[in-house]
Amino acid sequence: MTWVLVAAIGFAAGIVSGLFGVGGAIVIIPGLVLLLGMSQHAANGTSLAALLLPVGLLGTIEYYRRGQVNVPYAVVIAAGLLLGALIGARLAGSLSDLTLRRAFGAFLLLVAVRLLAWR
Repeated sequence: MTWVLVAAIGFAAGIVSGLFGVGGAIVIIPGLVLLLGMSQHAANGTSLAALLLPVGLLGTIEYYRRGQVNVPYAVVIAAGLLLGALIGARLAGSLSDLTLRRAFGAFLLLVAVRLLAWR
């Protein structure tokens, strides 16, 4: 049953990523933590590892084929991601699991409120 749930989390994350252009982490991490009882730290690391190939490459190819990728912007953002991901991962390692989970929840809540209030 666990592997079916893991596969379902991945499938849902893929749909959300392809549909909204967001990282599947907004589905994967809550799924791993809330449904499978994984620690926040392990869920973060698992999500990053899972997203490398399918979202980073395959999703991009489809958007690129339709002319919906601004390559110069993507390159500059990727450069920032290199440093930002390293700093973020090190920062996460210094936080307790509870603090990291609450920070992630607050981030999701802020994004949701902003999107719902945006005109």
